[in-house]
Amino acid sequence: MTASFQQSSMLINNMNDVAWYALGAVAAALTSFGFVPQVVKMWRTKSVKDVSPLMIIQFIAGVVLWTVYGAHLEDPVIIAANIVSLSILVWGLIIYFRFVKKA
Repeated sequence: MTASFQQSSMLINNMNDVAWYALGAVAAALTSFGFVPQVVKMWRTKSVKDVSPLMIIQFIAGVVLWTVYGAHLEDPVIIAANIVSLSILVWGLIIYFRFVKKA
């Protein structure tokens, strides 16, 4: 294999890595902010009657595990995305308990 072919092959591999990294970053952003519309709706309507607190808690548990997994892999995209998700979910849980009707 010539040096020139090796260099172009490495460049293509690096471009593929960048493309996959970008794809992961976009996916992370979409999923990280996926709960925002629900949080905004709960805040605006001051109603949480159709929201399951168990769903929020289960989602939080999953996000915490993803964050630990990302830390293990030392993957900044996984870590950052899940910290953002965790923040939004905790805010949603706070709103839930603020507006839930006390029996």
